Amino acid sequence: MKTAVYAGSFDPPTNGHLWMIQRGLELFDRLIVAIGTNPSKSYTFSVEDRLKLLHQSIPSCERLTISHFGNRYLVDYAREMEADYVLRGIRSSHDYEYERVIRHLNGDMAPGITTVFLMPPRDISELSSSAVKSLLGPEGWEDTLRRYIPQPVLEALAARHRAEP
Repeated sequence: MKTAVYAGSFDPPTNGHLWMIQRGLELFDRLIVAIGTNPSKSYTFSVEDRLKLLHQSIPSCERLTISHFGNRYLVDYAREMEADYVLRGIRSSHDYEYERVIRHLNGDMAPGITTVFLMPPRDISELSSSAVKSLLGPEGWEDTLRRYIPQPVLEALAARHRAEP
């Protein structure tokens, strides 16, 4: 059975993430979507909220697991989950350079785990969680973001935005 881990902060989940998950399910027998924690980052949503948003945004599938692996090396988590693959998305040359370095470091730590890169289609290739958050606030932001994020995420962002002073 081919198992892959697709990891990220998912703060918040975007349609780009959903595209990667769908393609991961097409390529692998089992896909683990895993939220990592980077202590140097500040997050909009808690881990629990991000897990909930992923569950609400992705149709149930017995071949899909959504989890959290904390502040650990991804390849250590992948090994623990008996995954032979790490799935990563590349949106730009900047992503490529970063992911290339990480792929080699991961290969040093876990030579048996293969990194698979996917490039999303043009209409979502510029999409990131940071870009989504940068669009919050101005009049009409909900209509702008609707095309980039799943409905549960839009609702959560709207509730959070209304609650802010």
